[in-house]
Amino acid sequence: MDQLPFLLLMLVVFVFFIILPQQRRQKKERNFMNDLKKGDRVITKSGMHGKIAELNEKDDTCVVETLAGKIKMERSAISLELSAKLAPKAKK
Repeated sequence: MDQLPFLLLMLVVFVFFIILPQQRRQKKERNFMNDLKKGDRVITKSGMHGKIAELNEKDDTCVVETLAGKIKMERSAISLELSAKLAPKAKK
């Protein structure tokens, strides 16, 4: 019986420090993928820099224009963290 409060505390810590942050990250990434538009500068997870030339809603792909040419890839291959570095800084 003495272990019950400790187990409950561990469960609460697990939920607040592991599960909720992961859900927030997933939601942020999902919104990023949905908000992509033609002309956005992006970086893929493999490190390629380019600009979105086309978006295909049917199969969730996009065409990224790079210096080497145009490449068709999945939207999930675009990195949220790296692409955020390209976004212009907001002026205060």
